[in-house]
Amino acid sequence: MQTNNYPLIRQPYETAQAMPDAIEPVDFQQYWLVVKRRWKPAAVVFVATVAAATALSSQQKPSYTSSGKLVLRTNRIPSLTGVGSESGGGAAGALGSLNALTQQSSPLRTEAENILSRPVLERTVKALNLRDMAGQLVKAEDLAAEIKVKEVPGADVLKVTYTDGQRDRAAKVVNQLLQQYIKTNVDTTRLEARAAREFIDQELPKAKAAVQQVDAALRQFKERSQIVDLGNEQQMLSTSIGAIENQITQAGTELTEVNARYIALRQNLKMDTQQALAASSLSQSTGVQQAASQWQQLQSELQLERTRLQDGHPRIQNLLQKEQTLRQLLRQRMVETIGTSNASLQSLAFGEVKQSLVKEYLAAEMRRGSLANRLKALKGARIAYRRRLSVLPQLEQQQRELKRRLDVAQSTYASLMGRLQEVQLAERQTVGTASIVENAIPASQPGGSSKVMFLGVGVLLGSLLASATMLGLELADRSIKTVKEAKELFGYSCLGTIPYWGNPRQAKRHMGLVPGLPVREMPRSLVSAAYRMVQANLRFVNIDSTLKSVVVTSSVPKEGKSTVAANLAATMAQLGRRVLLIDADLHHPTQHRIWAVDNQAGLSDLIVGQVSLRQAVQPAMQNLDVLPAGVMPPNPLAILDSHRMAKLVKGLETVYDMVIIDSPPLVVEAEALTLGRLAQGTMLVARPGVLPAAAAKAAKELLTHSGQSVFGMVINSAVLEPEPYRHTDYNRDYYSRKAVPMMA
Repeated sequence: MQTNNYPLIRQPYETAQAMPDAIEPVDFQQYWLVVKRRWKPAAVVFVATVAAATALSSQQKPSYTSSGKLVLRTNRIPSLTGVGSESGGGAAGALGSLNALTQQSSPLRTEAENILSRPVLERTVKALNLRDMAGQLVKAEDLAAEIKVKEVPGADVLKVTYTDGQRDRAAKVVNQLLQQYIKTNVDTTRLEARAAREFIDQELPKAKAAVQQVDAALRQFKERSQIVDLGNEQQMLSTSIGAIENQITQAGTELTEVNARYIALRQNLKMDTQQALAASSLSQSTGVQQAASQWQQLQSELQLERTRLQDGHPRIQNLLQKEQTLRQLLRQRMVETIGTSNASLQSLAFGEVKQSLVKEYLAAEMRRGSLANRLKALKGARIAYRRRLSVLPQLEQQQRELKRRLDVAQSTYASLMGRLQEVQLAERQTVGTASIVENAIPASQPGGSSKVMFLGVGVLLGSLLASATMLGLELADRSIKTVKEAKELFGYSCLGTIPYWGNPRQAKRHMGLVPGLPVREMPRSLVSAAYRMVQANLRFVNIDSTLKSVVVTSSVPKEGKSTVAANLAATMAQLGRRVLLIDADLHHPTQHRIWAVDNQAGLSDLIVGQVSLRQAVQPAMQNLDVLPAGVMPPNPLAILDSHRMAKLVKGLETVYDMVIIDSPPLVVEAEALTLGRLAQGTMLVARPGVLPAAAAKAAKELLTHSGQSVFGMVINSAVLEPEPYRHTDYNRDYYSRKAVPMMA
């Protein structure tokens, strides 16, 4: 977490963030610093370029320039084959085709390259017997370097230009080159026409076979699918389905009515169909009806006699015997008529009404069965019609695909036949796709650039190259170079700037030496004043609570974070505060060398419990104790990220007024992030000229993502570049009037 509570510091980064719509002014001072850093190699490049231009201008000789023009036409032969019309390069390009292969390619540019092709140039050299200074034939690539082919804007015309020291030879070279190109163009056009004819001759039988094959497939498809006219068949099926639907509705209605009549008659007659058929047959048999009539009369007579006589009377017995005889006769005739005698004798005598009902009942039964069969047949026909109608779209699609294939095959065959005639005509022609519209003539006056123009071009080119050199060197150097860049990149509050007090040229040679303590050795120096400014600003970073501990770290090694930590501790001790400086850089401890104390026992030994705090802490100066790193452990992170380390920091905050922890660099090791959580916050040290921009961005991301409380940053500019409004100049001037020794 970034903390910017100090109200007296205002950074350019913060100002730019507060005014996003403001136009950032051009920083000419920054450009001036770049020039001062890179002027030597830029001067070398500028002088070398101007010298080369001067040498070239002194070697200029009179030269003559001649030019001729070619007009190009579209080559139609690739399109006659039907497969090469898309090509604009390769062989097609050599024929003068004006169809571009890609959106970026230029047909005229393609022809320009064909003019400068090796075969055309070699034939030109041999025809003119062009030789160099050694008497050898001029090489094709050397001649191509002297010939320029340009496009005439707004026309399909190419202008060929050649410059030579001899006036007549320049025109001869151009004219011979154009003639050789025209000859090549004609030969290639005829060659391509012959290749096109051979290709069409091969493709014609294939096209004819394809037409026959597709036509046969279409015919077989129609026969297999029983297709005559799909459109009419679909309309007919739709009409037929509608008519069947109406017939099904009518048959269903009629069947419902017949069923109702059938049920009513059956309930009235109280007999089933078999009984009704038997009764109908018996009612239509004369013998059965006569016997039934006699039997009924005998029954009536028997009933009458029984009202007068007893059952044992001879008259009654005679009637009973006659009844038995008639019953047997009746059953015999029933068997002859319907094949059985199970019918009731009382049901043999029907009236006309009942006979009519029986006939109607039997007719209803027959009608009912007929309607049921018809309804079943209609529904079956409807299913068949619908199934056929459902497959018609698929059949239509297949037929349409076959017709489309047939049309394509027929069209291809007809097209090949027409193109064959065109190619045969083109093969007999002797005209290419290019022609000469203007021959070259000898130049009347020599040309060439003047020496002044060469020098001007040299100065301009030298300036551009010098600028490019400075820019390239500046871009190649990815380190942060100025205090302003460091402030803008990190965006943290600047707690102070520690200038390098000495010869800037010796700064890099002194990087590996043990840093000094200017705060202790020269308390009245400019560097000491800068450290006092840092500790003063540090006291105000958190106004809500007293600052008791801080971690001092940097992005990469050699930024001076150990020196800053040591001198900051000395500054606070000089002000009367009791300070403990802990060397937590267990990989490369430095504080014991800065303060010249013993490193036999230190922080690592204290954490593992081998020594006590009194034994590990060593006094360095008044009010300042140093806890060195101690023995280097195999896993420093495990020690610094332990519970005992956290408890130790909290305990030391109660004993000392300030605990300053010197931690490893952020990008190199992870201990700084761990220590930042144990202390109240982190102070970042940045050194221009040493800190790469990529490492600075990585360190900023680590601090942001880990949620560290960053109090601010200290610019430890070992070699401070001249910057505008730099307050250290005034400080140096102020302290120079004191009788204080200055650093070497």
